[in-house]
Amino acid sequence: MLAVWDEPYLETCCRSALHRLALSENAGRPAGLKDGPCLARLATNGLAIERPDGRYALTEAGSLRHRHEVLKRPVAT
Repeated sequence: MLAVWDEPYLETCCRSALHRLALSENAGRPAGLKDGPCLARLATNGLAIERPDGRYALTEAGSLRHRHEVLKRPVAT
């Protein structure tokens, strides 16, 4: 049986934004940068969250997705 893809597709720009968000660690990413629309989309998909200070941070789901899709490392299930 074939596995069914059940994650929303991320455009190349959004995968790049996800990677930059992971690299920013606790500092987060501000919304006003060029990747702001992608950060908002990541938040809509539950991969990021907008903090009270207006910066975006990676969620646990975002961290797992980054590990699997960007770093190409297996994710423990």
